Amino acid sequence: MTSKQPTARIRKSPEQVREAVHQAVIDLLSDPGGEDLNIPAIAQRAGVNHTSVYRRWGSLDTLLADMVTTRLERDSPLNDTGTLRGDLLAWAETSVASIRTPQGRALVRAVILSMPNSAQAQDERAQHFRRRMHSIEQIRQRATARGETPPPLEQILDQLIAPFYLRAIFGIDPPATGYPELLVDRLLASRDAGPGVDRRTAARTQP
Repeated sequence: MTSKQPTARIRKSPEQVREAVHQAVIDLLSDPGGEDLNIPAIAQRAGVNHTSVYRRWGSLDTLLADMVTTRLERDSPLNDTGTLRGDLLAWAETSVASIRTPQGRALVRAVILSMPNSAQAQDERAQHFRRRMHSIEQIRQRATARGETPPPLEQILDQLIAPFYLRAIFGIDPPATGYPELLVDRLLASRDAGPGVDRRTAARTQP
């Protein structure tokens, strides 16, 4: 399979350049028969000069971190469903829908490829994680305001978020039905089990 033809190079605004370059990364990662991921290939696909890409981002890992941060910010904030379970379920269903798409899987690949090897890339990656967690913190804050008791952030990370990324990294699709509900209900059951009960045991007892 050959890669798509590059778009014609026309004058773009800085924001148009950024969007075109980000989309070029997604396109290249989504195309199993496409070119290797490097700045010249990205620039050609985006229809911009590769020197402009180097000047703006400096390196491939910094570009990938910026693209990941920008794309994931579009997932939040989610609408308030009125309950903690509803909010967590909405987040989980959005995540499942995302990783079922070629673009969503490409985004996960970009996260892996953007493992930081410079101080700037490390900072970009830290910002990505904080922004990604911001939507979860909003869910927790809304639950607290309603008088509900949300699980700790670390517990949500381990029991709800990590399974999605693990499956995406290894190319394992979630079950066709019921997977978001299963994870959310196990998470809430683990929270309700209390400190005297092993959370893993509580999770295994759920259907």
